[in-house]
Amino acid sequence: MASQTQGIQQLLTAEKRAAEKVAEARKRKARRIKQAREEAQAEIENYRRERERQFREYEAKYMGSREDVAAKIDKNTEQMLIDVEDDVKANKEKVLADLLYLVLNVKPEVHPNYKIMRVFGKI
Repeated sequence: MASQTQGIQQLLTAEKRAAEKVAEARKRKARRIKQAREEAQAEIENYRRERERQFREYEAKYMGSREDVAAKIDKNTEQMLIDVEDDVKANKEKVLADLLYLVLNVKPEVHPNYKIMRVFGKI
């Protein structure tokens, strides 16, 4: 009976050590995952900073600064407004004359739908 108790005790001890090893392995795995996650996050952040730097260089090289772009847009807008004003000045009299002609020279006619409705006796 003593050997049975001793055998059971050894099994319990072995089971306890196995459970401790499994728990320690889980902790190591969790630490490795956390470390890998932190390293990946740092790598992503470095990559993002590098790409942002490259974009700023590209933007400065090909597009100029934001102020330059805004100045170009303002200049183009001013030129377009000047062109529109010139067009208005050039065509104002003709447009007014055409409008007055259309308003003053109205030829009253019966609408074609009215004629059709009369033929079918709807009116």
